[in-house]
Amino acid sequence: MTHGTQHSSEDPRNADIRISINGVLKHRSEAMVSVFDSGFVLGDGVWEGFRVVSGHPAFLDAHLDRLYEGAKALMLDIGMSRTQLIGQLYATLDANGMHGDGVHVRLMVTRGVKSTPYQDPRVTVGPATVVIIPEYKSASPAITMRGVSLYTVHVRRGAPDVQDPKLNSHSKLNCITACIQAYGAGADEALMLDPHGFVATCNSTHFFIVRKGEVWTSTGQYCLGGITRANVIGLCRDSGIPVFEKSFSLTDVYGADEAFITGTFAGVVPVHTVDGRSVGGDALKREAADDARGPRVRRLQALYQDLVARDVASRVRPA
Repeated sequence: MTHGTQHSSEDPRNADIRISINGVLKHRSEAMVSVFDSGFVLGDGVWEGFRVVSGHPAFLDAHLDRLYEGAKALMLDIGMSRTQLIGQLYATLDANGMHGDGVHVRLMVTRGVKSTPYQDPRVTVGPATVVIIPEYKSASPAITMRGVSLYTVHVRRGAPDVQDPKLNSHSKLNCITACIQAYGAGADEALMLDPHGFVATCNSTHFFIVRKGEVWTSTGQYCLGGITRANVIGLCRDSGIPVFEKSFSLTDVYGADEAFITGTFAGVVPVHTVDGRSVGGDALKREAADDARGPRVRRLQALYQDLVARDVASRVRPA
């Protein structure tokens, strides 16, 4: 059975989590929104995922920048300041006693309740709906070593004049259909191309290759502005690792020495296979040993873990 990087083991503690809906905490079994909510009716909203380390959401400022920029692009009024939203986020963590590691939060904002199920934002009759779902959820340590397989799907990342991939919106059907095709082909996640046939991104993570010591990733024009992606690019530059945002093809991927994906939940994860082709000359040996990491991936994993630790150490819980 295939599993993407978002897979985690079930945790019985999640059966009793408290979820914040517009600042009101509800038991998981009672946490509901209206069938007239814009998110349910149309996928009209934006969201962010946070990895919680030592009781703090990592890279919180960058995530909130993306959330508020997306809301502004959609002319969606979140209805509260960043300070207020941060307060609700920490209040939800506190209500669940989540003061350590191994927690993931999904923060969702929709345009609110509509008077009738219709796309026009002017029929919205209530304020934005803000939902905060914290869960005990950790990436599998085995995945961060063993890695994942990718399959190149026919579903493309679109141009911004169709649906801007920079928006972290609730409308994710293109990513969902890509994911379906990938696991139908026996892979863990989908590799998606841009409208010109160059490599763009994965269905829920960002994609990198290593060639002759250089780290390559896409131009970023056809993918979400990934927080972990940006952090890894910054780590490469700060550490003297040549890194390039550029157009490249599947032929470049098939001949890569290493490949990896990045995301908020699992961080930096190696890729051992793309379209049935093993990545790197000794990839089969590494995969057989349940460790598909090459030297560049190992170093970037260590650098990223250190960056996360430094970020959360700098945070102060709101009063």
